[in-house]
Amino acid sequence: MTHTDSNIDRWVLRVAGGMVLLSLILSQLHSGYWLWLTAFVGANLLQSSFSGFCPLAVILQRLGVQPGAAFSFSGQTD
Repeated sequence: MTHTDSNIDRWVLRVAGGMVLLSLILSQLHSGYWLWLTAFVGANLLQSSFSGFCPLAVILQRLGVQPGAAFSFSGQTD
């Protein structure tokens, strides 16, 4: 994968997947309360699918990561 393939969509999926896996590992090694992190990530992904608003996508956009098809900010000017 080249650097040009790293867009906001891919980063959101990477971070969400990483957080889910991390929380599942921590729930087995430390405490079942870590599953609340999984629930939070899932709820945020669900609300993003309806509203189009993703806090991580906004942060990545401000950091200059190129938008992808799912998180495009066509209404904003540069």
